[in-house]
Amino acid sequence: MRSMPNEENRSELGALLESMLSLLADGDTEQAKQISEEVLNRSRSGPDRDHLIEARVRLERALIGLVPTDDIGGELRWCVDRFNAISRGSSLHGLALLNLATWHANRGELMMSLATHSEISLNNGHPIDIKSLSRIEVGRILLSMGDYAPAKRHLWSARCGFMESDMVPEAVTASLEWLDLALDEIDEDSPTMSAILENASPREGPGNSQTPSNPSDIADVVEYLFPLLCNDLSGQSRIDLGLILEASEKLDRPIWKNALEARKEEIQDSRVLDVLQS
Repeated sequence: MRSMPNEENRSELGALLESMLSLLADGDTEQAKQISEEVLNRSRSGPDRDHLIEARVRLERALIGLVPTDDIGGELRWCVDRFNAISRGSSLHGLALLNLATWHANRGELMMSLATHSEISLNNGHPIDIKSLSRIEVGRILLSMGDYAPAKRHLWSARCGFMESDMVPEAVTASLEWLDLALDEIDEDSPTMSAILENASPREGPGNSQTPSNPSDIADVVEYLFPLLCNDLSGQSRIDLGLILEASEKLDRPIWKNALEARKEEIQDSRVLDVLQS
């Protein structure tokens, strides 16, 4: 009969794993690699055997280059399957799926990446932050494929999830990426994003589509972004401010342009200044 890890061993091994993860977060990859060897060996056999810790450390080792390049995909898949078996719907299961999907995308295997992302959902128990990280990546993939309507839908879903999770930098990013797409075509009679999400249904596969944006959605996004972006107007490349100015013009809401114009001394992007002075 296989021995089970006692609580003392489990606590010690868990602390060693946390130490390794802290080192990775601090950028000390070399020392983390050394510790990972011990964590891996102890978690795989003997009194410390722990399937969850083994999967966690194998995931990290695949990501920091301790697995041969040709074996990375198989290792990530193994981690997904192990987490699926012992902690389906957990953050770790979602994290493994995210990394496997990214690996596929980096190899140009976009359909495989989308299929992997589809395994991440609230219905499967995954937390909202993991689901949102998945949706923003799906939106980017669909955008790269020219499938604009569902790309906007997934970016909006990610935005809502990030806001719900108080992930402000991520919410700003998703909002800007959505806004960049939304400004291409605007129609006040088009459905709002909330209605689109409510009525969304699975498709057979990606296509090539675009739907106009409702101006009320654009206004909501700009109102969310504006105070956050205006905390600091410096920087030589402020595409975000350019999007605000474009929205101000297309929605005929000069209040945003006027507010930026009043603070143009703080703005360093010459293109933004040119638009303000035009």
